[in-house]
Amino acid sequence: MLSAEHRAIVKATVPLLESGGEALTTHFYKLMFSEYPEVRALFNQAHQASGEQPRALANGVLMYARHIDQLEQLGGLVSQIVNKHVSLNILPEHYPIVGKCLLQAIHEVLGAEIATDAVIEAWAAAYGQLADLLIGLEEQAYSEKEHAPGGWRGTRLFRVARKVKESDEITSFHLRPDDGGELLAFKPGQYIGVRFAIDGEEMRRNYSLSAAANGSEYRISVKREPSGKVSNYLHALVNEGDALELFAPSGDFTLEASDKPLVLISGGVGITPTLAMLQAALEADRPVHFIHAARHGGVHAFREAIDKLAERHPKLKRFYCYEESRTGDRQADATGYLDEALLERWLPQTRDVDVYFLGPVAFMKAIKRHLKAIGVPESQSRYEFFGPAGALE
Repeated sequence: MLSAEHRAIVKATVPLLESGGEALTTHFYKLMFSEYPEVRALFNQAHQASGEQPRALANGVLMYARHIDQLEQLGGLVSQIVNKHVSLNILPEHYPIVGKCLLQAIHEVLGAEIATDAVIEAWAAAYGQLADLLIGLEEQAYSEKEHAPGGWRGTRLFRVARKVKESDEITSFHLRPDDGGELLAFKPGQYIGVRFAIDGEEMRRNYSLSAAANGSEYRISVKREPSGKVSNYLHALVNEGDALELFAPSGDFTLEASDKPLVLISGGVGITPTLAMLQAALEADRPVHFIHAARHGGVHAFREAIDKLAERHPKLKRFYCYEESRTGDRQADATGYLDEALLERWLPQTRDVDVYFLGPVAFMKAIKRHLKAIGVPESQSRYEFFGPAGALE
């Protein structure tokens, strides 16, 4: 049980986490993958190599330590973690592994003089509290998905009904349940987890659902990354009729009902969750400004589909910005980077809007800064990371 003394000790370690948290979490992952290789499938190794995952965990541990006695101050962090865990089918038996390795990493990185028995005991109690919280919330989510119409728990087999090339880099996979049964509905902006076995190695990945729920199939649209083992496998080796194992839809970055004008801003493959949001908003007869940035026309996916929607829906205004203009490509509305001046020109006249934006981290940092500069309330701007959560400050 977490006592007042435990809380005080954990909060006292905050300065150490601020200065050395990433070193601690990097060692933690190295330790865990070495001693428990079976959990590697739960983590994207590309995010390990880039340092994104250790940084994200360090930030999460720091936030938890700061607010150990006021967990409500964590805001949406707990919901983000729960949704990510549920999408990858994290189970109660995984938590003791993480706890053991985290405490060992604290002891080995901080050393015996700092990581005393009292500190280890406090962190063990703190981790136990957090694990109990997450396990409870995750079980609630698993149960709700299992018992909802068309729902399931664990994996469910789907077949690739269609495989469609959307651009030079992005391909869509239309997935239908192999059992022919009812399909769980989802909210615009959510994603699904997929389990793969590639060269004898299990891997799990999340992909945004790139079309609104229709009761018959899910669609994911995957960018082929040069060094992406899973994305290259999907593009090169997964074909129509092949089977994939899916976990139920999850995610808390979803379109909220509102009568305010909607602004959807995306960069590159960040367009995928905005497509389901766009469909839902148009069905609700909501004004939408759809803004997309791409390197050039060859990698701009779904342009024709968006243009056709704009022809049918007068309340949809769409704007495209290409980093470069290439001969033979369809032209964009602007060339260069999506900057403050373009956003001010392309947004509705009112700044009382709801904005959702996604894309590469550098892109999102710029968009957040530009939106603030032109007067869009920060409370009405929402974003999500495709990989481990970070900060846009």
